Amino acid sequence: MPARILDGAAAGAAIRAELKPRVDALHARVGRPPGLGIVLAGHDPGSEIYVRNKLRTAGDAGIRAELIRVAAEAPVGEVLATVAALNARDDIDGILVQSPLPAGMGDDAETRVIDAIDPAKDVDGFTPVNAGLLVQNRPGLVACTPSGVIELLDRSGIEIKGARAVIIGRSDIVGKPMALLLLHRHATVTICHSRTQDLPGVARTADILVAAIGKPAFVTPDFVKPGAVVIDVGINPVSDEARVRAWFPPESPRLAAFARHGTLTVGDVHPAVAEVAGAITPVPGGVGPLTIAMLLANTVRAAEARLRT
Repeated sequence: MPARILDGAAAGAAIRAELKPRVDALHARVGRPPGLGIVLAGHDPGSEIYVRNKLRTAGDAGIRAELIRVAAEAPVGEVLATVAALNARDDIDGILVQSPLPAGMGDDAETRVIDAIDPAKDVDGFTPVNAGLLVQNRPGLVACTPSGVIELLDRSGIEIKGARAVIIGRSDIVGKPMALLLLHRHATVTICHSRTQDLPGVARTADILVAAIGKPAFVTPDFVKPGAVVIDVGINPVSDEARVRAWFPPESPRLAAFARHGTLTVGDVHPAVAEVAGAITPVPGGVGPLTIAMLLANTVRAAEARLRT
């Protein structure tokens, strides 16, 4: 029996609807909506799409999102100065610097920029302060994609407590905070990576399997215990027609979409996993909408916290 599809778009819409009264209350109290400052350096095509979606969704939720552009050839100091200015503005409650930064800004640019963001406005949850609060399971702003996954599991009625969870990927953005959130919810957690021996065997122990490595269709059915919940965090554009045809049956609407656009966004999980898993997130329409919803939730939370100080 095909896996149950976990609808991230519906869950994201529900979260945004729940935020609306809080946004209205903040607006009534301070005379302005919550403010989100988004910094975009350069013209990365993927980043342009992500930022456009964030601006639109924030506006729909009643949050004022302001985009500040920095030239691709600018030094990292210009991004740091932009962040400093946003830190000082009273009408900005949250700050997001879109990744990746242009390569010319230096290998340490992203770390320097993250360190410059006021932790109280760090709606991505990436600063050392917020990362440390998460380690200790104390209140703070948590990375949006992992917190969105937890919301999706909860809203889908999937039990976390006592489950065995395996995460493929150890990034600071998804893998590590995902592991901590699951651990705090009393799951037994294993993190896998490129040096893990017998990766498929380890993955097959999971009741909840999270794939977050950025490799299209990497997780095949032999990684998955029958009936497991599979969370696909991958967002991978693919333009190789042979690969796409190998992944999807001839009647799949995904092939028709590829024929129209010449490219297709796929996850880290092979489509055939849907025949083994008990529940699975689609790509698109799974984790992605939750990431944006949690960005808005963090912006509202940051605004509420600033009013209490």
